[in-house]
Amino acid sequence: MCGFTGFVGRLDNKEQVLQNMMNTIIHRGPDSQGMFTDDDAALGFRRLSIIDITETGDQPLYNEDKTKVLTFNGEIYNYQELREELLAAGHIFQTHTDSETLLHGYEEWGEKLVERLRGMYAFVIWDREDKKLFGARDMFGIKPFYYAKMNGTFLFGSEIKSFVEHPHFDKVFNEKALGNYLSFQFVPTNETFFKGVFCLQPGHYFTYKEGKIEIVRYFEPHFTGKTDKSFEEIVDEVEKTMKESVKMHKISDVEVGSYLSSGVDSSYLTYLSQVDRTFTVGFDEQKYSEIQDAKEFADSIHMKNDSKVIKPEEYWDVLSDFTYYMDEPVADPAAVALYFLSQEAAKKVKVVLSGEGSDELFGGYNIYCEPLEYTGFNKVPMPIRRFLGWFAERCMPREMKGRGFLMRHGKTLEERYFANATTIFTEREANKLIKKGCERGIQKVTAPLYSRVRGKDPVTKMQYVDLHLWLVHDILMKGDKMGMANSLEVRVPFLDKEVMKLAETLPLEYKVRAPKTKVALRAAADKVIRKKTAEKKKLGFPIPIRVWLREEKYYVRVKEMFHSAPAEKFFNTQYLMRLLEEHKNGKHDNSRKIWTVYIFLLWYDRFFANGKPVHPSVKQA
Repeated sequence: MCGFTGFVGRLDNKEQVLQNMMNTIIHRGPDSQGMFTDDDAALGFRRLSIIDITETGDQPLYNEDKTKVLTFNGEIYNYQELREELLAAGHIFQTHTDSETLLHGYEEWGEKLVERLRGMYAFVIWDREDKKLFGARDMFGIKPFYYAKMNGTFLFGSEIKSFVEHPHFDKVFNEKALGNYLSFQFVPTNETFFKGVFCLQPGHYFTYKEGKIEIVRYFEPHFTGKTDKSFEEIVDEVEKTMKESVKMHKISDVEVGSYLSSGVDSSYLTYLSQVDRTFTVGFDEQKYSEIQDAKEFADSIHMKNDSKVIKPEEYWDVLSDFTYYMDEPVADPAAVALYFLSQEAAKKVKVVLSGEGSDELFGGYNIYCEPLEYTGFNKVPMPIRRFLGWFAERCMPREMKGRGFLMRHGKTLEERYFANATTIFTEREANKLIKKGCERGIQKVTAPLYSRVRGKDPVTKMQYVDLHLWLVHDILMKGDKMGMANSLEVRVPFLDKEVMKLAETLPLEYKVRAPKTKVALRAAADKVIRKKTAEKKKLGFPIPIRVWLREEKYYVRVKEMFHSAPAEKFFNTQYLMRLLEEHKNGKHDNSRKIWTVYIFLLWYDRFFANGKPVHPSVKQA
């Protein structure tokens, strides 16, 4: 695990510039660093030692004749199998790292290398003879990858903040992304809040040569729902596949731990992995804490559990640094809690297992039940449902029971569902909030996705959308960035090539039988862990934002930010203050709307209002 950064393009003082770029991502790899430069390219690397922890595992790595150079972030879990195949083909290895298989694999198979990989990865290979850069990102988007072409230079890396140190980088705010952010709580496309900076999408690779970039998609999920196996056989297959995936994800030369909540995903992983240590965080308020349930479960399988109660003050005090590590605003309150969780885990281990991806693959979100329920109401003609939805949105009190139901069911699935999160600001609300207004963007984002699963059942459509939006831009983004903020590698055994192959074959009734979700996975877990945990309804990561925003000291913090210059620049602050006052007085729960704007303003303040963003370690020195 590590971080990399670099550029293709000529520059007089490229070694110093590259060093400055590497310094911004030191948290991703505090154990060592390395760099390569020639007349045309510069590749920098920061290392967190996990496999082959001696100096032979340092990067950049070279092939036999040093014509190809690699920097790589992630883990290749089938590297031993690939290594044997490459050795038999005559390749000579200098190290025992998984990284080196990428170099020789590229020599042997070219771009088709990515089709053979099982793991989480983002990497680049510079071909010194052909003056060509090849890069790729894993099939799920577990590891981040950003790029930008500016002023004759091609920049690439694990985090956008490293680009700011390059003299050819133009740091310009991409205001066009603001509307979708306010609806999704994250930027849901390959664009970013930095104009001209893009993220390489999951399951894609690229080549860059002579100023031109060509991007190719090499993986796309295909949920066929076709199997000739009985439910009992599928349950056995889930157990077998997950055991094997967990075994692969435990490959390490350092100790591996596990995150543990009170839900089935992390509990099942923890049982299968048989790690020594588990980690949990929560809050003082009982309904916002899973610590007790997690401790009870850890005790039931004879494992240690380290827990931390997050104090409100420390949660709020870390928010600016949180936005720095995230690179872009993500207004998911659970992301901040993950910062503290990874911080606790990093005190004891370098690697943890986590349960991300289970819901998208096995059908776990509670909202997936909705298309299978209320089938009688769904038979009401759509024109009538549209009218009822319109009436509910414009005429019914916001807190009135049934309003949300009528609004959702007044639209088709394709119109109403765009990610596993409640709409923060509708497009109509976002237009009221943003001074310049915003173009309608939600359907532009989701329509191409729905077109690729036309004819599938509604749950499969929702899974497909979540795999491309919610999972990539929220769940995995916060998992990687918060882990790396504390120099901790987070591994996700549910997001595995072989697990995906199995998940693609699951029929609807093996995924969701309303009100039950993750039917096959829960049945597999029920065989080995206590029923209370295996059958527990999905909770998410509860954060008491709603409560805190009604407390004077946090209300004042937000109020000050809502009157700041950036707030005045972008937003109708009168509308903002009305949202804040309504919430403070208990008239409406506007907590998610307030939080989404507040996180954006904190991020903007860190990256755009005060020159270059400062690394937290420098600021605190």
